[in-house]
Amino acid sequence: MEKEWDIVEVLRHSRHDWLNRLQLIKGNLDLNRIDRAKAYINEIVIEAQHEAKLSNFHLPRFASLLLKSNWENHLFQLEYEVLNEVEAVDINDDILSDWTKSFFICLDRAIEAFQENHLSITIQPQSDGVRFFFDFSGIIIKKELIEQFLTATEIKVTVKEFSENELGLEVFLSVT
Repeated sequence: MEKEWDIVEVLRHSRHDWLNRLQLIKGNLDLNRIDRAKAYINEIVIEAQHEAKLSNFHLPRFASLLLKSNWENHLFQLEYEVLNEVEAVDINDDILSDWTKSFFICLDRAIEAFQENHLSITIQPQSDGVRFFFDFSGIIIKKELIEQFLTATEIKVTVKEFSENELGLEVFLSVT
C-alpha cells in the first residue's frame, strides 16, 4: 500500500534535509575547510536546479515520486538530473509514474540491503518525447526478478547494461 504524504510530513522531511545540509556546511566552516563548504554549497545549488526543472515538467505524480523517494524505505539512494530546460512535456504521467514505482519495488526486492546501492535517473526531453536513463550500481542478488519485470513491462525498455553490479535501462515515451 502506498504511503500518503501530507503537507506536514513533507515539510518535516524537507526541513530535516536542510538542517543536515546546513550542519555539514557549518562543520566544514568550523574546521576551516572553506573549499569543501563552497563545494557542498555548489552541489546543493545544482540539486535545487534539477529539482526545479523536474517540478516544472508538469508531470506531478512522477515528480512527487522522485522528490520523496529518498525519504521512503528504499534499499537504494536516488539521484536525478534533467538535461534540458523544458516548458512542459505532454507525455502520460500516470504510465510513467506507475512504471517507475513498479521498477522501484522490483529493484528493492532484487538488490542486497545495506549496501552502496545507487540509482541515477537522467531525463532528456526531446521534441518528440522524453528519454529516461535509469542507471543502477550496487549489488543485484536476484537478477531473475528484474528479468521478469522487464519481460512483463508494457512500455518499451532498452537494456543497456545488466550484471550483478550494474543495470542500465533506457525508456522513451513519445508525446501524446
